[in-house]
Amino acid sequence: MSSHRRGFTLIELLIVVVIIGILAVIAIPKFATTKGSAAMAKMKGDLRNLATAQESYYGDNNVYYSGPVPAAALIYNPSQGVTITITAGDNAGWAATSAYPTLTTRTCAFYQGTAAPPAPATTEGVVACN
Repeated sequence: MSSHRRGFTLIELLIVVVIIGILAVIAIPKFATTKGSAAMAKMKGDLRNLATAQESYYGDNNVYYSGPVPAAALIYNPSQGVTITITAGDNAGWAATSAYPTLTTRTCAFYQGTAAPPAPATTEGVVACN
């Protein structure tokens, strides 16, 4: 009597494991890049939303907000994990930077009016990131 066993050979299993390993090596760096891109998008979006909130605050008070964020005086809250720092704010302009310290070392900056542009911002009204 001969018995036939059904299943995979050791060689077939090893080939599958090697293929999965190769795919993982290719995919993991792409996921890391995606997380960094998402962090940058959040920081840029938060600065654009802050610009809208600053214009609203200016319309009510004839001066741009220059305190800590978030605050009761300014109707604006940054995304979770994003840190916003307003570096200047008066009746002629304002400037701010954003960071996402848990995901990236990169920062973004924005300025409006006569405020001194924080690095890496160089053009008024345009969010710039390093």
